[in-house]
Amino acid sequence: MKAKTYQQKQEEKQRAIKKAIEETKEVKRQFTKRILDLATSGFGLVSALAWNEVIKEMVNNYIRPLFGKQSGIISLVIYAILVTFLAVLVTYNLNKLVKIEEKDKRS
Repeated sequence: MKAKTYQQKQEEKQRAIKKAIEETKEVKRQFTKRILDLATSGFGLVSALAWNEVIKEMVNNYIRPLFGKQSGIISLVIYAILVTFLAVLVTYNLNKLVKIEEKDKRS
């Protein structure tokens, strides 16, 4: 077995350092991506809760008076329909944006 020269040892050391630096950069990228995902999810949740309150107030102020005190289940159904409609509308538009972005990336 041939002994490694000083030059070969230095080259191996340089390759190991480069590999460690690349792995460190990848970990940093992944960490940043996860933090961004978590922050976006958190703000999305806060936004959803705010819209939830708006829709509840709309149902309480405009729907309940129309149906009187017995409007419990009707108000809840209308609330569910409004929330579902809003979720479908937002999801549809976000999907359109993603498709446009993917198309632009391919171009």
